[in-house]
Amino acid sequence: MTDLDLCYLPATDAIKRFKDKTLSPVELLDALIRRAEEVEPVINAFTYRHFDEAMDKAKKAEAKYASGKRTRALEGLPIGIKDESFIKGKPTSSGSLIMKDFVADRTSVGNERIMRAGGIIHARTATPEFSAAFCTQSRLWGATRNPWNPEFTPGGSSGGTAASLAAGTSTIASGSDIAGSIRNPAGCCGLVGYKPPYGRNSDDPPFNLDFYCHTGPLARNVSDAIALQNVMSGPHPQDIASLRPKLRLPTDYPPIKDWKIAFSMDLGFFEVDPDVQKNTLNALNVFRDLGATVEEVDIGWDHRVLDAGMAYLKHIFGAYMGTYLEDHADKMTNYVRRWAEEAQKSTAAEFLHSLEVANEMYATVGPLLEKYQVLVCPTNALPAVHADFDHSQDTLMINGKNVNPVLGWPMTTPFNSLSRCPVLTVPTGRASNGVPTSIQIVGRTYTDKDVFQAGMAYESAAPAWFAGKGLRPHIQND
Repeated sequence: MTDLDLCYLPATDAIKRFKDKTLSPVELLDALIRRAEEVEPVINAFTYRHFDEAMDKAKKAEAKYASGKRTRALEGLPIGIKDESFIKGKPTSSGSLIMKDFVADRTSVGNERIMRAGGIIHARTATPEFSAAFCTQSRLWGATRNPWNPEFTPGGSSGGTAASLAAGTSTIASGSDIAGSIRNPAGCCGLVGYKPPYGRNSDDPPFNLDFYCHTGPLARNVSDAIALQNVMSGPHPQDIASLRPKLRLPTDYPPIKDWKIAFSMDLGFFEVDPDVQKNTLNALNVFRDLGATVEEVDIGWDHRVLDAGMAYLKHIFGAYMGTYLEDHADKMTNYVRRWAEEAQKSTAAEFLHSLEVANEMYATVGPLLEKYQVLVCPTNALPAVHADFDHSQDTLMINGKNVNPVLGWPMTTPFNSLSRCPVLTVPTGRASNGVPTSIQIVGRTYTDKDVFQAGMAYESAAPAWFAGKGLRPHIQND
C-alpha cells in the first residue's frame, strides 16, 4: 500500500488493520503528515498543527495494539478538529484576529469524547471567522481551497475539515452546522456529512440551547461517519438539551427495496445549477435501481423560508458576534462585521416570526414524511463559489439570476429550521468545473437510522469515491 493509499484509507479499515497488526498508527500518521507537507501550501486546510504531540500518542497507540490490550473505538486514528471548539491548553482561533492569542482552559464535550475514544488530534481545521460564512477565508488564516479545484472554496464553515479529508490529510474529522456548515462543505468536497437531530450530540453553552446548532462528523464514507457519530452522540450532565438515552447507530442495514422516497429539486424556490440537477437525477436513479419508488413532491415553500432562517440567525448567531463589535470592529472580517451590525437591528417580533415560519414549513414536510421514508434534495444549488468569495460585498448568480449571497446557494438552512430532522449528505458526481455535487437525505424527526440506511444503500450502488487513481483530487504544488 502506497503512502497515498494510506492517506485515503477509510477509518474503519484502519482500525481493522491496527488490530490485525498489518498497519500501525505511527505509519498512518506519518503518511498523513507527509501528505500535509505536500498539499497544505495549496489547500491551506490547517490552522494549528500538533504533529509532534500526535506522534507521541500514535506511538502509545501502536504499543497498545501490539500488546493485545483492549483498545477504544477511535484508538490511534488521526482526526482533524474544527478550529472553533476547545481543547484545554491549546489555542483556538475561530478564524478570528480577535481570538488569535486565545488558549482554552477547558475541553469541549465533543472533543473530550473523541480523545477519550482514543482519537489523536493532529491538527485544527480552518473555519471562516466565527464560522459565519459558507466560504472558508479569513483575515487571520487566508483562504482555504477546494482540493478538487483550488480556484473554488471547499465550502464552510467546516471548510478546513472538508478540505483536509478530500486532500487526504485527516482520516475522519469533526464539524458543526448552524445553517449547513457540515453539509455544505461535505457537498463541495465529495464527502459524507451528518447533521444529527437537535440534542443528539451534546454541545457547549450557549449554543447547546440554539436549536439550529449541531455538531457532527464528516468522513469519506458512510461507515466512517457512523463510527465518529457513535462517539460524539449522547447526553451530557452539563447540557440540558442533550437527549437520553444515547443512540448507537448500527453499522449494517437492510436493503431499501420497496421504500418510498420523495424528492424536490428546488425546495420550491431555489435556483439550481444544471450540473447539480443532472447529478441529482442520476442519484435518484440509483435509488430506483435499488428497488425504491422515487416521486417528486411539492412542499409548498417559498423565499420566506430563507428570510425566516436569516432572521433567526441574526437574532442569536449575529448577536453573539455583536458582543465583539464595540471593542474589535477593526479586527473583524467584512462578513462578520455585517452580521454584527445587522444583529443590532433584529427584533423579538422577527425572531418570533421565524419560529412561526418553521412550524409552517413542517406543516407540509411532516405529513410528507409520514408517507415517504425520506426526502431527497440537492445539498448545494451551486457546486461552489470562488475561494475568496465574500457574501457581504460580492453578488452571486445562478442560472443568470441574482440569488441571496449568504443563504442562496446552500440548500441546507431550511433543515436547521426543521432541526429535529436528521440529514445525511452524500456525493452524487462532479460538475464541469471538477467540484463535487451532492444530495441531502432528510428523515423524519429523530429517525437517524433511516437516513443512514438510505445513505448506506446508495453508497453501495453509486460510483466509489477516493478509492484509487482518478477517484481522488489531483493537487499540484507548484
